[in-house]
Amino acid sequence: MLILGIETSCDETAAAVVEDGKVIRSNVIASQVLVHAEYGGVVPEVASRQHLATVVKVVRRALGEASVTAEALDGVAATCGPGLVGPLLVGLELGKAMAYALAKPVVGVNHLVGHFAAVFLEAPGNPSPPPYPHVALLVSGGHTALFRVEGRARTMLLGSTRDDAAGEAFDKVAKLLGLGYPGGVVIDQLAAAGNPTAFVFPRALPARGDLDFSFSGLKTAVATRLAGLPRGKGGAIADFCASFQAAVVDVLVRKARSALRREGLRDLVVCGGVAANRGLRQALAAAAAEDGFALYVPAPALCTDNAAMIALAGTWAILRGERAALDLSVDPGLPLA
Repeated sequence: MLILGIETSCDETAAAVVEDGKVIRSNVIASQVLVHAEYGGVVPEVASRQHLATVVKVVRRALGEASVTAEALDGVAATCGPGLVGPLLVGLELGKAMAYALAKPVVGVNHLVGHFAAVFLEAPGNPSPPPYPHVALLVSGGHTALFRVEGRARTMLLGSTRDDAAGEAFDKVAKLLGLGYPGGVVIDQLAAAGNPTAFVFPRALPARGDLDFSFSGLKTAVATRLAGLPRGKGGAIADFCASFQAAVVDVLVRKARSALRREGLRDLVVCGGVAANRGLRQALAAAAAEDGFALYVPAPALCTDNAAMIALAGTWAILRGERAALDLSVDPGLPLA
């Protein structure tokens, strides 16, 4: 079974072919980072035009690397939300057009379900698939939430961010520090050489019994403390990054551990772009060793936005008998049902 996945929810134009719901035959990503770097963040209209210019080339390359023709596909899966409305429309409309021309089934995929699926792909660095039920921590630029996952299409929200997502906090703090866009990777690199206790930053909602997150107060604390530092901060940048990252990681790990205890489960999946952060991965591994739970984190290349995860989630949907009508539209605020 060969499914083509198309992902254009933000600033990555991606296409992939997945075989039999596990084997990645191809996974092509065209990044727009350099295009948006001069603006300090993603500009939706610019992203849409970039997707239009590259998506057909990316799909053709994905088919070529998979050594399959379009006619050999068994279906097409395209992200339909959440994300930026313009970019989403580019990928979904192409997916529907291909499916119509080839007389193949098409499904719209929830981007968040795609992140959950990434850990089930067969790929170097990927763990063995987790059992059901398990707890999933989704942590990315647009989402930070905890879920109880009962099956491929059965999830229950346990807690989510009340304001900013963790990935957004990384990018905004990086901008305050003049580290460019995207800044999360740079902060992670600098933090490795810094002292995480050099600066004291708040941990939001530490004593609450719920599993919600909040990062807006942390951003404010960082901005306030940064304004008080002398010009020419020099070596203090590494300590600053390490202390900020420690504040984010501490909250993510603490809430994940609480979710496992509350749900009585022993398996934790961590997915989304921030799951590639080395500091978070190390802290989670230490917590898993201390508490005795099993940790499942996709390979770094499958944590960030990619089309292989969309193709796999689409495979699951097609196997369930789902089919999308050709009037399917995008939903930039699509919730995880």
